[in-house]
Amino acid sequence: MASDLIHDVFSGERNLTTKERAISVVLGLGLAAAAAQPRPNKFLSLAALVAGSLLAIRGATGHCAAKSLMNSGSHEPARI
Repeated sequence: MASDLIHDVFSGERNLTTKERAISVVLGLGLAAAAAQPRPNKFLSLAALVAGSLLAIRGATGHCAAKSLMNSGSHEPARI
């Protein structure tokens, strides 16, 4: 199960533009660096560190699983 998750995150076709990748890496590293500062709320720092790491990985690999799911075309948009 864990290997499937790792495979989903680090593989797949690139679906991000160069601009999206650069923004993800910069914001991810900035958020992770800000989370590394000592703060009174350790859980908030941990959440920021995880989110920053995921953004940096997203930018480095060029693959976003969430974007892939949204663009899969298996669901039609809701009409109101």
